[in-house]
Amino acid sequence: MTTVQYYPESVLSQQVKTLLLQAGAQEKDAEATTCALLHASRIGVDSHGVRLIGHYLRLLGTGGINPRPSTTFKRTGPATGQLNADGGLAHPAAYRAMNEAILLAREAGIGAVGVHHSSHFGAAGAYVLEAARQGMIGLIMSNSDATVSLFGGAKPFHGTNPIAMAAPVKNSDPWLMDIATSSIPFNRVKLYRSLGLPLPVGVAADSSGLSTQDAMAASFLQPLGGEGFGFKGAALAGLVTVLAGALTGAELDPVMTGTDEEQNFLKRQNVGHFAIAIDPEKFIGSVAYDLAMRKYLDLLRNSPSADGQHPVMAPGDREWQEARRRAVNGIPVDAETRRILGL
Repeated sequence: MTTVQYYPESVLSQQVKTLLLQAGAQEKDAEATTCALLHASRIGVDSHGVRLIGHYLRLLGTGGINPRPSTTFKRTGPATGQLNADGGLAHPAAYRAMNEAILLAREAGIGAVGVHHSSHFGAAGAYVLEAARQGMIGLIMSNSDATVSLFGGAKPFHGTNPIAMAAPVKNSDPWLMDIATSSIPFNRVKLYRSLGLPLPVGVAADSSGLSTQDAMAASFLQPLGGEGFGFKGAALAGLVTVLAGALTGAELDPVMTGTDEEQNFLKRQNVGHFAIAIDPEKFIGSVAYDLAMRKYLDLLRNSPSADGQHPVMAPGDREWQEARRRAVNGIPVDAETRRILGL
């Protein structure tokens, strides 16, 4: 029996939004959350796509996420602002933070907005694409509860702490980067468990903090860079904690409430995000920027590949290819997610 079935984006979008509304979410919040989840499913980041709907529905039902938040934004300077997400769904808060940053950047050339009292915001790339669509460079990051060790550390300390950036490219898809600062997401560990496969070297540790390739023994993740160069990933995770946590008023990773334990579904997190928008017009000028980006990408894509067969790709190329493929073939949905969606 096939465990994965394919559906048009429109069908999944309708089902996800309907379930969020039934769980008590406000119309605009359900719309934004649906948009963010479908972004991830559209480009092939299924770990952060529609399969997360059950997680959010559960938190909405238990009070772990505030279904009807009163989100407030305060401008704090010529190019800065703070947004209080009031414990609600993070996706609408992140979209609003980016759009507020864009408005600030139209005046000052750059805008930065911190978010606090938020929650898990899914795929970070969804929000920076809003900036790119409006002709700006977007950058966003988020801290999260501890699931990743320090370099040489014996217990979880940082979250996976994603960083995403999008840059507009005239008459083309944006340049898009969306990465975690851990070697792999924990969902990858779960996948290897289900397949009975060993993990790659240097991506996870057991409960004592020792590196392991046994997916069943993996207790937490190791930072990007693995055993030899994990100090790089740990430092990047710390950068996110400083900007998205310490600077915004969110909880720091090591003491943040998690959502994996049963009892924590009753508690609201205080996750922080940090959104930046940059207007190229206020720097080199839009015309010169467009020319520079086109030259850069032409040089990149025409660079020789090591095997002479597979072309090198710019960040985002693979995702845009997958989005075009899924627009034709549909989005894959696993059996459990189909059950939740009623498909």
